[in-house]
Amino acid sequence: MINIISVTTKKQLRAFIDFPHDLYEGDPYYVPELYISQRDLLNPNKHPFHKHAKVHYFLALNDNKVVGRLSAHINYSHNEYYKNKEGFFGFFDCINDREVAYNLFKTAENWLKDEGMDTIVGPANFSTNESVGLLIDGYDRSPVVMMPYNYPYYQELIEHYGFQKKIDLFAYWLEAEPISNKILDIGKKTEERLKNNGFTIRNIRFRTHFKEEVEKVYEIYNKAWSKNDGFVPMTREEFFYSAKDLAMIAKKDFSFIATYKDKPVGFVVTIPDVNQAFKHLKRGRLLPFGFIKLLYYFNKIDTYRVILFGIIEEYRKKGIDVIFYLKSLETAKKRNIFQGEASWILENNIQMNNILESIGAKKYKTYRIFQKPIL
Repeated sequence: MINIISVTTKKQLRAFIDFPHDLYEGDPYYVPELYISQRDLLNPNKHPFHKHAKVHYFLALNDNKVVGRLSAHINYSHNEYYKNKEGFFGFFDCINDREVAYNLFKTAENWLKDEGMDTIVGPANFSTNESVGLLIDGYDRSPVVMMPYNYPYYQELIEHYGFQKKIDLFAYWLEAEPISNKILDIGKKTEERLKNNGFTIRNIRFRTHFKEEVEKVYEIYNKAWSKNDGFVPMTREEFFYSAKDLAMIAKKDFSFIATYKDKPVGFVVTIPDVNQAFKHLKRGRLLPFGFIKLLYYFNKIDTYRVILFGIIEEYRKKGIDVIFYLKSLETAKKRNIFQGEASWILENNIQMNNILESIGAKKYKTYRIFQKPIL
C-alpha cells in the first residue's frame, strides 16, 4: 500500500535528498547533487527563497521504503508579479509506477488547493532562478551543472495525471572549433562598431570587485529578463546568495559585461561544468574523501555552461549578444575547452535561438514545464 507522508524530521529530509541516489543507481548519466547545497536550498532558515514562499515536502512509502518524492510550493512573489494563483511542484522523483506518481501529485494538488491555488505548474526546484523543467529528449548525456536529469518514463507519469505542456526550454551544444573565419571577422567588426558608439565589453571582476560587479549584474538581470515567461524578479538577497555560489567556480576571464557610457546594459556568465566532478562524489558527500575527489576532477573539466545571459531590451539587436558568445568561445579555446552548453533558452525566444544557430550551436536537449488546473 502506498503511503504519502509529510517531511517533518531531519531524518525524513535526508531521505528526501538521498532518494534519487538509490533510484538512479547504475545509471551512467546520473549526477548526484551536492548534499550540503540541497540541504541548504530546502532549509527555510538558510535559503532566501523561503522568505517569500511556502513549501511542503512529501515522501511516498511502500512498506516503509521510499519509492517517490515531491515538493509543493507557493511562490508569493510569482503570484504577485503575474496576478494569479499558481502553485508549483518540484523535486519529482519516482519509481515507474502510476499509482505512486498519482498519489504524490494528488497530495500536492490538495495541499495547494487548501492554500487557495487554482493551477499547478512544474517541475520547478523552486523557480526559474534555479533548476526547472523535465527532460523530454536528449537522455544520452549527463546533465551539465544546474540542469535537471530524469528517466524518460517521468513524462508519461506526469501526463497520465493530467498535466499538459506549458512551455519548452532548449539547451544548445557549442563547440569552439567550427567557428568560421567569416563569423570571427564579423565579430571583430561588430565589436569595433560598438566601441565607436560608446559601448564597452569587458570581463566581470567577481574576484576583486564582487559587491560592485554583482550590483551591476543584478540591475541588468531583472530588467533584461522581465518579459521572459515564468520570470520573477529576484530579491537582492537571493541574487547575492546565488552569485556567491557562482563566483566560487567562475573563471575570471569567462564572464563579460557590456556598458553604454558607463551604464550596465548586458552580461553573460559562463562557468565550468562542475557536474563532471560531482559525478564522482558518492551520494553527493564531500566527506570523508569527496572533497579530495572534487579537487582532483575539477582540474579535468573540459566542458562549460553559458548559464546567465541578459541584455536590456533597448540595447538588443546591436550585436552585443553575438560578441558575448564569440568571446566565451574564444576564452574556452584558450583554456583548451572545446565544448559547452548554452541553456536554457525559451522556445519562444526566437532572437536568441536564431543567434545560437547562426554561430553553429546545435539544439540537443529539450525540457518541458507542465501545468494543470487544480480541481
